[in-house]
Amino acid sequence: MIYPVIWQNNSVVLIDQTLLPNEYKVVEIHRSEDMARAIKTMIVRGAPAIGVAAAYGMYLGAREIQTSDRQEFFARLEQVADLLRATRPTAVNLFWAISQMLQTAQNTPGTVEDIQQALFQTAQAINTEDVQTCQAIGDHGLQVLPKAPEKLTILTHCNAGALATAGYGTALGVVRSAWREGRLSRLFADETRPRLQGAKLTAWEAVQEGIPVTVITDNMAAHCMQQGLIHAVVVGADRIAANGDTANKIGTYSLAIVAKAHNIPFFVAAPLSTIDFKLSDGSQIPIEERHPEEIYQVGDTILTPSGVEFYNPAFDVTPADLITAIITENGAFAPSELAKSSLRQKAGKF
Repeated sequence: MIYPVIWQNNSVVLIDQTLLPNEYKVVEIHRSEDMARAIKTMIVRGAPAIGVAAAYGMYLGAREIQTSDRQEFFARLEQVADLLRATRPTAVNLFWAISQMLQTAQNTPGTVEDIQQALFQTAQAINTEDVQTCQAIGDHGLQVLPKAPEKLTILTHCNAGALATAGYGTALGVVRSAWREGRLSRLFADETRPRLQGAKLTAWEAVQEGIPVTVITDNMAAHCMQQGLIHAVVVGADRIAANGDTANKIGTYSLAIVAKAHNIPFFVAAPLSTIDFKLSDGSQIPIEERHPEEIYQVGDTILTPSGVEFYNPAFDVTPADLITAIITENGAFAPSELAKSSLRQKAGKF
């Protein structure tokens, strides 16, 4: 299994995802500032993985604070939180994990050293539970995938695999479970412009586990559906509003429209921590806009003429009425069912 965020030798070890698939390299993170930079530059990416990384970043920052005064410690820990919050505005798991860490600090009695130890334990708990959560998501996904044909072809967008989580994956967790149970014949992966996470990361994960995978360009999805090559679409999420509107990698919205036109089920796989119950609908989800060089340049090659302008939103919002079900660790739900109080309560726990 692939684990992109682990605690080892008194530091956080990250797989540098900016180098895949050409080079496998790990990066050791010792300071909160370095963790913030790793999140910002997408060395670690994917909403759940960002949350786990941020939790460890909070601990690293707490470990750096040299004071025995609790109030001074809390004030400086809030500065660490602000540093991490500023890295990626759309991924709600980032803010969720930071909130859990701050809550742990406030609720822990005793000395600053006691608080630091409690923060480390909380970060490890968030890490461990994310893997368990993804495995549960994968297994719940099996219950809602189409029953026929016997073996399915599933299309996914971007990377919502082990690399985007603490391990196993959300959307790719469903794919992994389907492959394990002999229900998957092939994975189709959108290349996912402009950063090509599908072509680079999803395809790399599939190859590592021997899952048959076909990479297509983003604008081939409709043709593949028209030709009967796709039985279901499963994607991840960076933030889900209370009504089920879902923010995910740019291009997800158009994929959902195309799936609807071809009567193909469209599933979102995400942990409950990705649901932001404070937001009533998707119009309130902040959308990160990234540097235009992601569009105009691939490696050392410039793709566009000088003088043109660029627009590079990293995410779009898929309306709830295009989503067949949202698959969580507690089961699969129609978007309209997310407002249940029981889910709200569970979403606040780790």
